[in-house]
Amino acid sequence: MRKLSIYFLCGFWLCISCKNETAPAEPEAHSETADTFVWEAANLYFLLTDRFHNGNPANDLNFSRDAETGVLRGFEGGDLAGITQKIEEGYFTDLGINAIWFTPVVEQIHGAVDEGTGNTYAYHGYWAKDWTALDPNFGTYEELKTLIKTAHAKGIRIVMDVVLNHTGPVTEDDPFWGESWAIQQPQCTYQGYETTVPCTLVANLPDIKTASTEEVELPDFLVEKWKKEGRYDTEIQELENYFTTNNLPRTPRNYLIKWLTDYVRELGIDAFRVDTVKHVDESSWADLRTQADLAFADWKQNNPNEILDDNAFFMLGEVYGYGIGGGRDYNFGDKTVDYFANGFDNLINFQFKYDAKGDYETMFKAYDSILHNSLEGKSILNYSTSHDDGDPFDKDRSKAYETGTKLLLTPGLAQVYYGDEIARPLIIEGAQGDANLRGNMPWSLLDSTETKQVLTHWQKLGCFRRDHPAVGAGRHEMLQQDPYVFSRSFKKDELEDMVIIGLDLPKGEKSIPVAKLFAEGSTLKDTYSNTEVNVQNGMVKLNTPETIVLLEKTK
Repeated sequence: MRKLSIYFLCGFWLCISCKNETAPAEPEAHSETADTFVWEAANLYFLLTDRFHNGNPANDLNFSRDAETGVLRGFEGGDLAGITQKIEEGYFTDLGINAIWFTPVVEQIHGAVDEGTGNTYAYHGYWAKDWTALDPNFGTYEELKTLIKTAHAKGIRIVMDVVLNHTGPVTEDDPFWGESWAIQQPQCTYQGYETTVPCTLVANLPDIKTASTEEVELPDFLVEKWKKEGRYDTEIQELENYFTTNNLPRTPRNYLIKWLTDYVRELGIDAFRVDTVKHVDESSWADLRTQADLAFADWKQNNPNEILDDNAFFMLGEVYGYGIGGGRDYNFGDKTVDYFANGFDNLINFQFKYDAKGDYETMFKAYDSILHNSLEGKSILNYSTSHDDGDPFDKDRSKAYETGTKLLLTPGLAQVYYGDEIARPLIIEGAQGDANLRGNMPWSLLDSTETKQVLTHWQKLGCFRRDHPAVGAGRHEMLQQDPYVFSRSFKKDELEDMVIIGLDLPKGEKSIPVAKLFAEGSTLKDTYSNTEVNVQNGMVKLNTPETIVLLEKTK
């Protein structure tokens, strides 16, 4: 299918001040730690494909997308080739990233839409026109394949952003998929389950009939498009094989699931990040997961020399408004749904930015308790900033050190939104609404000494987190309240990991209790200051200018 598509191809209050933190030393070179990867502790980097890095300026203009747009409402040039370049340069490795999630790269609607902020093109990737092709503004199928292989070679997993809920808006260049495929009314009012799921998110965003059991024919415009591109016969034969082999009806849901899981089967995508989860009937997600698991198994069978590890396919979801305090449940008001029982391993935690205002121990202890009790076997993804949260944790970017410390040391998965690590501005002159959150990655900021110091802080914490699954997935225990010291311990199958971390410590001389985890006479290393110390009388003593200590046992 794709090979012929190359043509288009809960709040607490916290106090840690960045004023009390000095710039850390430069991070050391990465040591391969593929055997320590567990999804429950992943260090994930989320980026807008169009806004990260322009690796191929030749693909910047396609489909006559040249109308004037609102500020940051058009395509800016970022692409798959640009992401690959940064992987090759070691940017993600130096940051401790072991999973990358980028916005959808399937072919988007060709026309522009004015939502009240000026013309907007589908630079963000969430307005699909054809799920079976890549949008040439983002790159080609071969470039996507290269990106995945390059990432895997660095021990980095790839998370594909998928949209099952809706098509792109209808424009003069982009027809409606038809009443058998989607609905254009009513618009959601979000008063309960029925006014959140079988409805359109906003005006002119057709909602796919994912719950429909009626078989449908392909939309005429898609048939014509495939014929024009010379791949109609191949696509039709693939659909015939898929529906026959899996004994599935030709419903809108199953068409989309087939098209999405093809990327897993053909390329070895490691995980899905699923958009607008609560706006789709939960049985559709269970079906998507079933087919994704089958596709991932097929890829592993067909590519035995490219398998990274024994991890199963992973699926995380955006249930807007879900918080870890809800445990396994999301409450619509009139109905409660357990999305973890319908295909999901993980949900994005919208509560983190509030909890991060509180003290460390209250948040760490609460998260540890929930993750290892009601959410045992599942996980949550913490974030401080995102592409559509207009009230991020640090909107004016005045707490860059603090944000990194909280995000990267809290139990659960961590989502680093592109530019968090260099305090990318979130307020942009002339931009309106979420365009402020989606500026171009300002690589030139790395020429600044101050920015380099912020980045180094995130790198130190990120690499420690990546190298130690105990940080995100281990059991938490406070060892000392003032100054604050805690441990994390993790054991799964043959993998065992233990660390001790100190925060808000005095500069200069400091003593850390370590007897609970490390034996007398052991040699430990503080990776933040790159200092080795020996355990004496159950303690280690350091003299560093830093207020953070990240202790690991030397190999």
